[in-house]
Amino acid sequence: MLSVLIETKNDEEGLARTLASLVGGAVEGVVRDVIVCDQGSADQTHRVAEHAGCHYVSGGIAVGIGQAKGDWLLLLEPGARLAEGWIDEVVAHTAKQTMPARFSRARADRAPFLARVFSGNRALAEGLVVSKRQASALAKSARSAEALARGLATRRLNAEIWVAPPK
Repeated sequence: MLSVLIETKNDEEGLARTLASLVGGAVEGVVRDVIVCDQGSADQTHRVAEHAGCHYVSGGIAVGIGQAKGDWLLLLEPGARLAEGWIDEVVAHTAKQTMPARFSRARADRAPFLARVFSGNRALAEGLVVSKRQASALAKSARSAEALARGLATRRLNAEIWVAPPK
């Protein structure tokens, strides 16, 4: 079972798009809970989370990890959307792997080569599937989900993600 964590601040529209792409995982019983870790939003982020049935917590990613019920965590940016087929790939990965994994960018969403080289990479742009045990250990020194995801050796999943637009 998987817990989804989304760290957000003032991004109610992006959060709604991300939550919509998780519905299939909830129906299949793969997504156990969704935790929205808010960093002080002044918009209606809390209402979007509550209407979708998410757990809403104020504070950093460490608070969300502590409340997660799943053995594996899926960290996403608000606005990212998982493409069809992600469920089977994540289930297969969590059943046999111990290392973290990231999704592949959707083909239509890939930037040209030079744009990728010269743009600042966001560590969570392609999501992150990580064991709760490893995330708990990393969260002790990371102040955000982005910091937690940075520099991790990961496996590439055969499932696609539409990356959230940069802020």
